[in-house]
Amino acid sequence: MKQHVRAVFRQLPQALAGDEEAIHQMRVAGRRLRVALPLLARKPHGRRVQRGRRILRELTRSAGTSRDLDVGLALFEARLAERGELDAERRLLRQRLRSARSRGRGRMAEALMDIDIARLRRDLRVVVSRRSELVFTALLRVRDARDVRGTAILESLAALGETFDPAALHRLRIRLRRLRYAAELAEKLTGQTSEAPALFRQLQDVLGHVRDAHVLACWLGRQAAVAVTRGQSALAAAAREEEAFFLERSHEHHRAFLALSPAATVRRGLEAMGASRSAA
Repeated sequence: MKQHVRAVFRQLPQALAGDEEAIHQMRVAGRRLRVALPLLARKPHGRRVQRGRRILRELTRSAGTSRDLDVGLALFEARLAERGELDAERRLLRQRLRSARSRGRGRMAEALMDIDIARLRRDLRVVVSRRSELVFTALLRVRDARDVRGTAILESLAALGETFDPAALHRLRIRLRRLRYAAELAEKLTGQTSEAPALFRQLQDVLGHVRDAHVLACWLGRQAAVAVTRGQSALAAAAREEEAFFLERSHEHHRAFLALSPAATVRRGLEAMGASRSAA
């Protein structure tokens, strides 16, 4: 538990300064801690644990928009490098994306400053001082989390089928990430490794590519709409062309996700995590 807590606050100063990697690592550490708290804490439903998880959610979400723009800019610059010749319209789009990222980092820093970090520190200090739950009890909680989250993921996959639904796929990715963190925690508790984390990570990563390309496509679509209202036909055309490119890229990643046989992969990961309570 202490390691998870330290990881969050180790990244916070640099994240506030706008460091891209620190922002990413802070979000990862915060998410891991949100998963670990109810599994390891002596009082998983206690006031301090619940409040700590709520503040951690605020922390990771506040940095989310800035992170999306960081990734979007990297994708767009890679796309422009592939094209080679750079026209005035795409240079302008790149500049607007860079400006949006700068504004996003400013808003992120303000949002993070508004979060009650001192309260989070106090609550986590008390939770850690009570020591973690016994390994046996923690493993039972992990197994319960495996059953609940695994069932929800399989139901989501069945409902989605082969449909390209970016919002639903993003929710699925979040569930896979939480299940993966639980699987990694189980490895630490037992001292035994399994293929479960890697299987869940593989699906999570591909869904991340789906979302990253789609978020950028949506941003480009908004730029095109604004350009139309201003009578900037050349800019609108360039933005629409890039929007179509990244939308197709998002679909390509979705097809790659389907090629992984996600339901079968999830079942394999769940089996690797161990038997369910009902089967035990």
